[in-house]
Amino acid sequence: MNITHVVESLDRGGLERMVLELVKLQHIQGHRCQVVCLYETGSLAHELDALGIPVMACKKRNGVDFRALARVREQVRRHDTEVMHTHNAVAHYQSVLATWGMSLRVINTRHGMGGNQRARRREWFYRRALSRTHTVVAVCEAARTDAIRRGIVPRAKAMVVPNGIDVGAFHVTNAQMRLRLKRILRLSERSEIIGTVGRLNWAKDQVNLIRAFRHVHDRRPDTALVLIGDGELRDELEICAASEGVSNSVYFLGDRSDVRDLLQGLDLFVLPSISEGYSMALLEACATGLPIVATAVGGNAEIVHDGFSGHLVPARDACALAEAMLELLRDQTEARRYGQAARAWVEHHGSLRAMASRYGALYDGQATRSPA
Repeated sequence: MNITHVVESLDRGGLERMVLELVKLQHIQGHRCQVVCLYETGSLAHELDALGIPVMACKKRNGVDFRALARVREQVRRHDTEVMHTHNAVAHYQSVLATWGMSLRVINTRHGMGGNQRARRREWFYRRALSRTHTVVAVCEAARTDAIRRGIVPRAKAMVVPNGIDVGAFHVTNAQMRLRLKRILRLSERSEIIGTVGRLNWAKDQVNLIRAFRHVHDRRPDTALVLIGDGELRDELEICAASEGVSNSVYFLGDRSDVRDLLQGLDLFVLPSISEGYSMALLEACATGLPIVATAVGGNAEIVHDGFSGHLVPARDACALAEAMLELLRDQTEARRYGQAARAWVEHHGSLRAMASRYGALYDGQATRSPA
């Protein structure tokens, strides 16, 4: 098929990584793919450039930008697009408007829960674009149910395709890689490293993680916290670490291209989000065989099974988060068992090929709808 994926950009993030890996696999499977970015191409675009997969930037400006819409339309037309697969709300309604009157099969994926109250205007435009949309995909059952309940997506058009990753590309955590990371951070060999991956923004709630870590550090002074990712809250988080008295034990590593290697050096993975869809970071932590502590929001409970592969705690509860981390740091046998269970689960339920197969059925119009 001729497939056009439309995104805001290919900057580093979970949505962008999922699109990247899906496009790579579709390319291998013989589909003719391109990615159209509303704004700039982003830091991950070079991975597709290397494979000869076109990535175009439409350089959209704020507000209504007819030139950017014309660029989207021209790229879709030139590609002889049969399926236009948009990702999240802005990319969706902008590309639907740009391709008005064209004969396309239109699929949209909502990658999160859409819980931001400031997004009402965006959702209004999004709902209007659904009249020209064949299927809306949620990445977890919790997100599908919530979108239907809030009247954003009609039940008849909503279904679930969980995200997937290339599990075979991940190696499980091991003593050698943990020692390597400790040397990079100049930590003692007896140190224990807690880590998280994600943009430094309100939804990921790293502020609560730092506050919880202070309780952990008080009881286990040889622990360190590693934050992988960057974002608009970095300065605020650095101030928070200082005010909690743990700035010397909190490491901000920024955006990294070696996340897989860094994950292998962790003892424990934590996701403290207050809003989450179907987290790529959690899938990658599972593939690395890490024990996990995550908040019980969005699709997290569909990945982390409490008491089996990790612990789920309430969002915004620093004390509960700290206690769950301490339990797994104290009981290494349980932590190893959780990590092994996480790896086994993702091998069976979180593969990239399973996700691509489900999307392929949607593109063909042969997928079965999610249950009511």
